[in-house]
Amino acid sequence: MNVRYQVSAPPRAHTDATVFFLPENEPIRSAQITSILEHFPSIEAALASSDASGKIGSSAVTYVAERSRTRKIVVVGVGDTATLTAERFRRAASSGVRMLSGTARQCSLVLPLWSPLPAEATAAAIVEGAVLGSYRFTRYKTSNAHTALEQIVVIGSERSAAIRTAVEQAAIVCEGVYLARDLANMPANDLYPESLAEYAKQAGAEAGFRVQVLDKRKISQLKMGGLLAVNQGSTRPPVFIIMEWRGGKAGQPPVVLVGKGVTFDTGGISIKPAERMGEMKMDMHGAATVIGTLYAVAKLQLPINVVGLVPATENMPSGSAYRPGDVITFMNGKTAEIDNTDAEGRLILADALTYADRYKPQAVVDIATLTGACVIALGHVTSGLMGTDRSLLDRIKRAADATSEYVCELPLHDEYLEQIKSDVADVKNSGGRPAGAITAALFLKHFIGSYPWAHLDIAGTGMAPKDGAYTPKGGTGVGVRLFVEMLRTW
Repeated sequence: MNVRYQVSAPPRAHTDATVFFLPENEPIRSAQITSILEHFPSIEAALASSDASGKIGSSAVTYVAERSRTRKIVVVGVGDTATLTAERFRRAASSGVRMLSGTARQCSLVLPLWSPLPAEATAAAIVEGAVLGSYRFTRYKTSNAHTALEQIVVIGSERSAAIRTAVEQAAIVCEGVYLARDLANMPANDLYPESLAEYAKQAGAEAGFRVQVLDKRKISQLKMGGLLAVNQGSTRPPVFIIMEWRGGKAGQPPVVLVGKGVTFDTGGISIKPAERMGEMKMDMHGAATVIGTLYAVAKLQLPINVVGLVPATENMPSGSAYRPGDVITFMNGKTAEIDNTDAEGRLILADALTYADRYKPQAVVDIATLTGACVIALGHVTSGLMGTDRSLLDRIKRAADATSEYVCELPLHDEYLEQIKSDVADVKNSGGRPAGAITAALFLKHFIGSYPWAHLDIAGTGMAPKDGAYTPKGGTGVGVRLFVEMLRTW
């Protein structure tokens, strides 16, 4: 999608429609209405209706009679300016463009002069809401009559390099989110470990980061027993994807991001119920998030070294599949008893976390659609956050607050370790239903090095059962904006 900043009066915007933001409180609301009517007096009746109250969730749509390049006006409410946030602008912008769904190819959004937020922050939030809210996954539609939004223009009144940069950078971050959503939504017959690696290579070539793919032979040489075990039941080989962005100083330790890449998860021998199993094409959302993040980080040219690691495989049932009761040995020599083959994500992440230690990283953050228990605990709104380093956890929380990609910290008390104690191995891969998100993280903790570590469980937030304010049903792209914000402020 083409996104740009333009200094002009709203009637001169070369777009099909124009979106205005309206506050609830007087006299700012009256002043904004007066300003709109100066350009479009024919919509006075629409602005006088209760639909244009300025309250959160209110909206009015009307056509204009004046000679203007824009033919449709949308006015969306953002509530009281005293409590106005960037998130409210994101949601309002998304609401505005969604009201134009199927009827406009170009849309302009007028940057409100009355916003209490810095103009750059307001512009970035508007772009994020508008672009992310207009996302549609139509790759497999053979007859699509839907008119897709192709261009978004933020209309301002001042020539500002800072605002223009904020708009451009927000658009780049949205590109990373789009990439993550597209990958997560692709079906497993098209997106499997080797093709996921090809998409990572394409992203690297376009954005400018290095990609290396380890095949099954190399994975075996590294003794990645977790990745190999999960892969046993599949006819498709595993891959281990290594992505490197070197934007920082030479020799500066990188931040390592690790994404779970199970391109389809049947549960293996511990097979899942048939109902909604098709959603398990999205069990590689952690990998999609890491690829989308590296893409955005590279295009933004962030001055930091970042490494992305993706262990990728299918988890299939077959005569060669790994079984409950098996004992496997990981890259670091530790062993695990398999209690449940559907607790597979932690097995492939264990090898990746071990591999991460060779970078002597500043920090490691893994992200995964890991446990149904996290969905039960936090639903589809908030991601689970766990880890070993207070500074890193607080950094992630600040990024979550800034992006409204909510996280909730869960404890890693030693008392929970009893649930994953094994009689025959160093650890057991499942501790049962109680505190399932926590025991999964504690399993991962067995495989981290001496680095600061955090874990994000996005089982609920990565796979949405319905549209959100500016997220689609299906793969949401969660984590990309959070990671970029975290790295931008490192």
